[in-house]
Amino acid sequence: MALLGGGVLFWGWLLVRWFNDWVLVRVGAGVPRGEPLPPLAWLESSGLLGGALEPIGFALSLLPTFASGIWLTVVLTVGGMVLGFLIAVPLSVARVYGRWSSRAALVYTELIRGTPLLAQLFVLYYGLGLSSWIRELPYIGYGAIPGQAVWVAIIGFTINSAAYQGEYIRAALQSVEGGQLTAARSVGLSKLGGIRYVVLPQGLRYAIPGWTNELVYLIKYSSLAAFITVPELFRRAQSIASSNFRYTAVFITVGAIYLCLVLSASRAMNHVERRVAIPGLGQVEDRQ
Repeated sequence: MALLGGGVLFWGWLLVRWFNDWVLVRVGAGVPRGEPLPPLAWLESSGLLGGALEPIGFALSLLPTFASGIWLTVVLTVGGMVLGFLIAVPLSVARVYGRWSSRAALVYTELIRGTPLLAQLFVLYYGLGLSSWIRELPYIGYGAIPGQAVWVAIIGFTINSAAYQGEYIRAALQSVEGGQLTAARSVGLSKLGGIRYVVLPQGLRYAIPGWTNELVYLIKYSSLAAFITVPELFRRAQSIASSNFRYTAVFITVGAIYLCLVLSASRAMNHVERRVAIPGLGQVEDRQ
């Protein structure tokens, strides 16, 4: 109940903050960006957070600035996960059921997993200069559409996440009994049809715990986007700390926000695992 209450409070504040900054401010009816919402403003002006509670007051004063950074962290994480999944599924199928394609998929997987994510981002941003190409596309950086550095980071996270997700799904596909595909072929399905309609629906359920791990990984490692000028949560924290030199307070606050994001993601994925569970497949309930 404590986790649920904290999650509702955290995401409730975030949604209200984002709605204020993106909708109300544009029509001149909201609190200016960077300023606290009325409840927090009242706490700061009441003097209740003075003395020993001053660090809490300081942390609350940072939240309006961190809100937009949290949004970019969420965009990078979700974008990398979803787009990476679209690559990971055919990658994993090729690894398990392909011949020559299996070798190509293996080379891609080992190359990406064997090199640091930060190095991959540097190659995309500074080496290949993707930002200069993306900048020429229409509407990039206008309104709610992120700038070119964000898109380069999403591409980097997609490439990296696809390799890891592909291995999670490969292991899940190999855990499905081989007789399942044989039975599918015996009733008239093609090999690809059997994989799509019989093997994948079972294997993807086995892969959910691995996805949870990858989601947590991406939430934390989205901070690497700060090194290619993406103004996400970690970069905003660096900027604030370098101006007031309160590094401990700033990064403890940022650590607490990352913890809230990770716990929310873990709880959400646990809920998804239970919702899609099939009796007798995976035995989700028997592990509780």
